[in-house]
Amino acid sequence: MSQKKKKDEGFDPRNLKPEEMLKFEIASELGLGDKVMAGGWRCLTAKESGRIGGLITKRKREMKKEALGDKE
Repeated sequence: MSQKKKKDEGFDPRNLKPEEMLKFEIASELGLGDKVMAGGWRCLTAKESGRIGGLITKRKREMKKEALGDKE
């Protein structure tokens, strides 16, 4: 029952965890921000979700590389 409630709540970009903020930022860069706002993450196709996931991984890798580079 909690799954259904979460699904019905909709999407609020002001109330996001840091990981979700990154995800929404990338979705917006890909032009999917409005689609996510209207229908939530479940309205995305597998291709769109995969693209977002790939870019999240890439961005996290870059952030980690920068953080390690700053220490040296």
